[in-house]
Amino acid sequence: MRNSTRRRRLLAPLAFAGVAALALAGCAETGSSGGASGATVQISGGITGGEADALNKSFDQFTKDTGIKVKYTGDKSFEGNIVTKVTGGSAPDIAIVPQPGLLKSLIDTGEVQEASDTVSKNVDKYWGEDWKNYGTADGKFYAAPMLANLKGYVWYSPSQFADWGVEVPKTWDELLTLTKTIQEKTGSAPWCAGFASDAASGWPGTDWIEDLVLRQSGPDVYDDWVAGKVKFTDPEIKKAFDAVGEILLNPDYVNAGYGDVKSINSTAFGDVAAKVADGSCPMTHQASFLSSNFLETKTKSGETPKIAPDGDVYAFVLPGEEEGQLSVEAGGEFVTAFSDDENVQKVVEFMSTPEFANARVKLGGVVSANKGADPSLASSEFLTETMKTLQSDDTTVRFDASDLMPATVGSGSFWKGMVSWIDGTPTDDVLAAIQAGYDN
Repeated sequence: MRNSTRRRRLLAPLAFAGVAALALAGCAETGSSGGASGATVQISGGITGGEADALNKSFDQFTKDTGIKVKYTGDKSFEGNIVTKVTGGSAPDIAIVPQPGLLKSLIDTGEVQEASDTVSKNVDKYWGEDWKNYGTADGKFYAAPMLANLKGYVWYSPSQFADWGVEVPKTWDELLTLTKTIQEKTGSAPWCAGFASDAASGWPGTDWIEDLVLRQSGPDVYDDWVAGKVKFTDPEIKKAFDAVGEILLNPDYVNAGYGDVKSINSTAFGDVAAKVADGSCPMTHQASFLSSNFLETKTKSGETPKIAPDGDVYAFVLPGEEEGQLSVEAGGEFVTAFSDDENVQKVVEFMSTPEFANARVKLGGVVSANKGADPSLASSEFLTETMKTLQSDDTTVRFDASDLMPATVGSGSFWKGMVSWIDGTPTDDVLAAIQAGYDN
């Protein structure tokens, strides 16, 4: 899962990725009548496991209403393979793309269908201009956002905080003070982190940096960074690395439950949920989607952790330099069609509606930024509040920077640079190597 959002006051979709071994080149199977009845539309993406099952279930009522069957197949190698599959004539009917940069690469193949008027109107009504821009290239609108995730959360144990006599911090300096206090009270690391994610290893580290750039330097610098006007080697970006390094490169502060600083690179990003749930990791930084990982973990007493302010685990938004700042990073996916088949288009249109968002949100573990969707359907108080934040016009949101950057950087040198940085490469060398990704 992955991914991000930014700009004036926007919201962003979440980033999951995957590719399915589908040999259908953009053509839905249809029944003998040639109509919708009996048609099967194939969707490919990087969403796997229980979330993939839930995504398939989201179409149950749609299938009953239309007769169109929908088969979603997830693949962890989606991001690395989808462009090759499309250029090789093996595009799925629909792909769920987690990164605007990757979406642009797919559009450049000439195989992506422009969005229909219905989809365009739905996005105008339920998301707005900023969201629509992420699915637009060269003035043409191609892909509607699907689900969303809010990044920059710090997950913790409310009961442990109470035992230690500490409170949720309101500023970055207070967070550092909190970190030091927990370390002194427990004698062990207050943070755990995991950067391992197969071919996408390193991306959780980019989220840390993006959060600090947004909070320290503001949305205008963030936007210029995404656009390549502010370089990785510029002072604003090094400042963010230095700030994150106060936590992630400090052997006294990481890696709770796993080992030393370098163990961050060998720890799977989703595995940290288990350590927070069993109390061995006081804090971890991850997006709202980590809530779904907690459903697969157990507390010390063997129970599924309750996600609530008075529960086993909860989360607060990583604070800014000043109290009251609500500038956040988000991620999400975009629904991309490779076929103009009538049945395929009906599925794409359904996926841009509040009805689809409600169907998926109700099944648990996810949220949507669709303003027509009902936050009360979310599977926890935490996700309801997350969804309201994403839907609010008062929240300054920026899409995940690495997802907006050219793929050679965002999902290339930036990801690799985070891994190298954790392994001990000096910051200046890492920043120069990441910036060199623009030349590749």
